Amino acid sequence: MMDMLDRPDQPLILLVDDTPENLTLMSELLLDHYLIKVASNGARALRIAAESQPDLILLDIMMPEMDGYEVCRRLKADPATAQIPVVFLTAKSEQADEQRGFDLGAVDYITKPISPPIVLARVRAQLQLKASADFLRDKSEYLEWEVRRRTQDIQRLQEVTIEAMARLAAMRDNPCSKHLARIEPYMVELARSLAHQQPLLAQELSEERIAGLGKSALLHGIGKLVLPDRILLSPVPLQGKDLELLHSHATAGRDALLAAESRLGSVTDFLRDARDIVYSQHEHWDGSGYPQGLRGEQIPLSARLMAVVGVYEDMTSHHPYRKSLTADEALARISAASGTRFDPSVVLALIESAPRFKAIAEEHAEDLESLHCELQRLEESLGETIEMTLPSE
Repeated sequence: MMDMLDRPDQPLILLVDDTPENLTLMSELLLDHYLIKVASNGARALRIAAESQPDLILLDIMMPEMDGYEVCRRLKADPATAQIPVVFLTAKSEQADEQRGFDLGAVDYITKPISPPIVLARVRAQLQLKASADFLRDKSEYLEWEVRRRTQDIQRLQEVTIEAMARLAAMRDNPCSKHLARIEPYMVELARSLAHQQPLLAQELSEERIAGLGKSALLHGIGKLVLPDRILLSPVPLQGKDLELLHSHATAGRDALLAAESRLGSVTDFLRDARDIVYSQHEHWDGSGYPQGLRGEQIPLSARLMAVVGVYEDMTSHHPYRKSLTADEALARISAASGTRFDPSVVLALIESAPRFKAIAEEHAEDLESLHCELQRLEESLGETIEMTLPSE
């Protein structure tokens, strides 16, 4: 379909007739008011109509090889030309002929010999109707385009917001790490495998939702912003008040995202999933997790997926105070916790995704700069811990 800005100022009419005298007569009648193109047979008329997108076609019926009825049928069958109004201009004056023309999609039927004033009036009327239809169609297309554009702008804004918040949280861990580069594709692959294995989840885990889960997963560590380095980077298991402080990050992250939702005035999928991930990723399938002690399907699906992704990432990524596990070792440990810590169906999805998880880990492996940053962060956290334990003078 021709863009409204590309259309000529004058309407374009295509005249189709196998008699040169008829083409000359109609051209002389219309040329002072409209742009004119002519075709002496049906095949040429179809080519011109597809290429030039005329505003109106005046079509003879009795032509050799392909008559006007067949030309009209083909025009209406082609989406590129179906909207072009066709007026039959013919010597066939029987009522059955006229009815057949209308049945094929013509908008008018004029019989020869013509009356020039009547032809001009009826052509003008059909062009006005065509202009009105084009205006409404162009307006509808513009509005659809504008909705798509604004939707894309909102999506880009959401993605930029998520990435900025996620990188801010990552700076509390290791600002040089490729941790976030692995988390998103891990989540996408795991959710996709789960949807493949569980047909009942296919509608919930659409491709659009899965992509959103990948973005939401980037915010899984936002609650860590409230934790001091001595807690966040502790090389030994935490106990007592320190363990309580560690667990508080889930609530802190949830509250931050709730506040963002409140400012928006509505719940969006990406913030809802991010909130569920942040708050419930440490819940266990058997109810032994925190902060609420949820069990089974009480735990949001996004959080059940993140629980597996987060532990796999933690086990296989580099840490300066312990050796990382191989992909196979991590898979074995997670499988052993199926039905206790992890949703069994999500673990089965991980098993299916294992080769792709390995490929993601290799593609986004840590470099020397990242390892150096992590060692430096650990030294700083140890210094903070020592300073806090020194007796005051």
